[in-house]
Amino acid sequence: MSHVPPRGRLRALVAGLATAVLAAASIAWAGTAQAEADRTLTSNLTGYHNGYFFSYWKDSGNVTMRLGAGGSYSVQMSGINNFVGGKGWKPGSAHTVNYSGSFNPNGNGYLALYGWTTNPLIEYYVVEDFGSYNPSSGTTSLGSVTTDGSTYDLYRTQRVNQPSIIGTATFYQYWSVRRNHRTSGTITTANHFSAWARSGLTLGTHDYQIMATEGYQSNASSSITVSEGSGGGTTPTDPTTPSPGGCTATLSAGENWSDRYNLNVAVSGSNTWTVTMNVPSPQKISATWNTTASWDSSGQIMTARPNGNGNNFGVTIMKNGSTTWPSVSCSAS
Repeated sequence: MSHVPPRGRLRALVAGLATAVLAAASIAWAGTAQAEADRTLTSNLTGYHNGYFFSYWKDSGNVTMRLGAGGSYSVQMSGINNFVGGKGWKPGSAHTVNYSGSFNPNGNGYLALYGWTTNPLIEYYVVEDFGSYNPSSGTTSLGSVTTDGSTYDLYRTQRVNQPSIIGTATFYQYWSVRRNHRTSGTITTANHFSAWARSGLTLGTHDYQIMATEGYQSNASSSITVSEGSGGGTTPTDPTTPSPGGCTATLSAGENWSDRYNLNVAVSGSNTWTVTMNVPSPQKISATWNTTASWDSSGQIMTARPNGNGNNFGVTIMKNGSTTWPSVSCSAS
């Protein structure tokens, strides 16, 4: 890790007028020393610049990353296999993050709040924009959270014997992928951390966290400025939010196949409940167990009630090209 070098100290006392002149010059110099000059990186490095942690990592190709004033940076890449870099904080936390700028993926690239934890080793992304490839492709949704003006779909993937902050390792990746793309705004990070936790995705001890530009076999470019936000951001809504009707329905993943998947529903707070499940089209529920179910005329909204088998039931959903989990609400009767 590279740190900002310590500034030199003034020499011993100088008598008379020379002392005053030297002191004045020192004050003027110190006043401008807070802003570091722009810095250009072309190889792997981490460190600090103008009060922000930065990270530059690539496995091959040509990437120029320019560190600018405050939390600003820009990236130009060509002929790369994989690159990720940006500015942020070390350690990361549930920051409210403001960012703005431009992001131009010519192929597969992400603009994301990106970070790592240890114990467990986790690589995580809050994806704000992406290019030709949706990082959730081929994975099973773990639900969604609505925050900061859009719904984010939640996913987990696994990397086996891949580069990490502790060397080659096997680890999970956690994802929140924004449905409405953007290149500026506010990320209420705590809402994503909480949504992951409700889906059973546990973070460890935070290492670094950056507003990152990533490219994979593409020629992406960006110019981004990141800063610490204030306040608590927006209040999230997600499939496990307690309902006002006196009970809560919580979804968890079951078995998954190429054409369908199972979801488990756990009801708490009442033994006389009614759960409403809204299944996004074109998905369809093909089977249920441990509940008495009925549907509206569209076939997308299911009403489930106890059938004597307790407060846990399940459904099988035909994907029909989509893996977005349904939303659920619960009321006690």
